[in-house]
Amino acid sequence: MDPETQHLTTSSATSSFLNTCFNGLNALSGVGIITVPYALAAGGWLSLLLLFTIAISTFYTGLLIKRCMDTDPTIRSYPDIGDRAFGKTGRIIVLILINMELYLVATGFLIMEGDNLSNMFPQMDFDILGVHVSSKKSFVIIVAAIILPTTWLNNMRLLSYISASGVLASLIVLGSVLWVGVFDGVGLQEKGRLVSWNGMPSAISLYAFCYGVHPVLPTLYTSMRNKHQFSKVLLLCFVFSTVTYSSMAVIGYLMFGSKVESQITLSLPTDKTSSRVAIFTTLVTPILKYALLVTPIVDSIKERLLYSFNTKKYSLLIKTSLVITTVVVAIALPFFGDLMSLVGALLIVAASSILPSLCYLKISGTYKIFGLELVLIGFIVLIGILVAIMGTYTALADILRKL
Repeated sequence: MDPETQHLTTSSATSSFLNTCFNGLNALSGVGIITVPYALAAGGWLSLLLLFTIAISTFYTGLLIKRCMDTDPTIRSYPDIGDRAFGKTGRIIVLILINMELYLVATGFLIMEGDNLSNMFPQMDFDILGVHVSSKKSFVIIVAAIILPTTWLNNMRLLSYISASGVLASLIVLGSVLWVGVFDGVGLQEKGRLVSWNGMPSAISLYAFCYGVHPVLPTLYTSMRNKHQFSKVLLLCFVFSTVTYSSMAVIGYLMFGSKVESQITLSLPTDKTSSRVAIFTTLVTPILKYALLVTPIVDSIKERLLYSFNTKKYSLLIKTSLVITTVVVAIALPFFGDLMSLVGALLIVAASSILPSLCYLKISGTYKIFGLELVLIGFIVLIGILVAIMGTYTALADILRKL
């Protein structure tokens, strides 16, 4: 999910069909594009079926969010849906999930920057006060120092428009990687494995990470002039994104097989122009998006804790503290693939599959009527819970093993 879409749309119904399509595609086009080859390598060729299954099920739960909003015109956000279904507890659960997801994705951005920049410039390590700082850690700190002033801005509108580049960035990265494979000597000769059951939990979690768009959907829906077209917007966005993700997964797996890194940019030869285009496109976008990721977290903290304090002063303190803590976490847990797998399993599966289903059942009263829809939604919830448990366990085990 790319939450800047929340800042690009407004609560007034002014967005056309094309505007909403653009914002929806931008929300679905994130850093997941560079992780899908690794996900495919983890699960094998058959895991592609799971990518399509996740796309279909999350498209359906997106429609359930629309139905929830249709029942009550006062619902304008995802926390509102949680509140309408389960009261204050539901709102708090939704807010915790969203803010944890934003925080960990922002941390993942710093890890990704450190990984790729240190891969290109490995000589950037240094010693300070007798402590050796590796190239990766130094780049995490440098990028955080560059990002910090952008978080102090009160008017996020300019950054919102600049960072609304997810679709274009994904297409550039996909095209550049394909160019490396076809024209720059890497080739598309790897056969890969049909299936790898041990890697399946990680594959599912990373696929789920690509479809964490649901917290943004209420904003997109309320922004539309013609809300009857929202289902078509949703279908177009999910089809386009799934084609993009599956294409990158197949191309990357054919290029590098099971040796592909958790970020495909780390597998690319750094001396090729096409590789550098892919890498730098991947690196620029997170720098622009970071401030927008942490803004909702800051707003949530201010709303609950700082209503009686100097808002501007404490706002700067919170933003600076958030950046510092994400740097600490990025240095302590520099495992991009495992961290994004954890986000996908623990947070996005809950926010994109389980919660929309449960909220719809409660708000609509469908849980009282046994039928095909109740069975389908119950199946989605059950599978979501199993994926969350298995994926979270696998991701945490992998992280602990690497510490």
